[in-house]
Amino acid sequence: MMASVQGSLALAKFPSSSFPSTAPKIFNFLHPFPSTTLTATLSLFSSTLTTPKRVSSLVAKASSTTAYPQDIADVLADVTIFTATGQPVKFHDLWDQNEGIAVVALLRHFGCPCCWELAKALKETKERFDSAGVKLIAVGVGAPNKARILAERLPFPLDCLYADPDRRAYDVLGLYYGVGRTFFNPASATVLSRFKELWEATRNYTIEATPDDRSGVLQQGGMFLFKGKQLLYAWKDEGTGDHAPMEDIFDICCKVPVA
Repeated sequence: MMASVQGSLALAKFPSSSFPSTAPKIFNFLHPFPSTTLTATLSLFSSTLTTPKRVSSLVAKASSTTAYPQDIADVLADVTIFTATGQPVKFHDLWDQNEGIAVVALLRHFGCPCCWELAKALKETKERFDSAGVKLIAVGVGAPNKARILAERLPFPLDCLYADPDRRAYDVLGLYYGVGRTFFNPASATVLSRFKELWEATRNYTIEATPDDRSGVLQQGGMFLFKGKQLLYAWKDEGTGDHAPMEDIFDICCKVPVA
């Protein structure tokens, strides 16, 4: 397995010396199907990338609200998800639907290492959100008990974390799904440029947080910013680990007056 991973990384033109000796362990975590070899997955990037930085110029980012109808908040409002403790809750109860500002981060699933990285970044910036009067809402695919695993081991605040085992909110928001997006989209290579952050976020990682329904691992995430029912910002992850730039979110938050 060590030789397989090193060979794949060499094909992708990332020098093996830049990765710690524990790199194979992390790349196992990155793979949605742990029993499947990573060689083909990592090698596919070699034909399109020379460094992780090239991804931004190759992939068009979906950060526009124009793809969504003006009543998207109303459509999303009656979708039922669950708190991390297992209580059902509708989206319209998550924030003030009149003037409240909310960042809604949809993680891929609770067993995704890239989502642990994103959750860690969200947790570390929560104080900044709070100061701006912005409510942080993180949703992941999986049952509430899977959400609690992430919350306890990362850790992450339980009162900000929700579970969507049936991916209903993801469907309403039209987030990408499938093998192609998970394995074969060039945007997925962006995670290789954040190896240090990923490694730090997954120190206490366990694959037990992965949804029991393994079809959920093919779901991609996104980031949305609402003021009341108005959608201010929308980002659909093009591939695994293709997260919205946090500074973009803050730039918009700071421009929106808090009621």
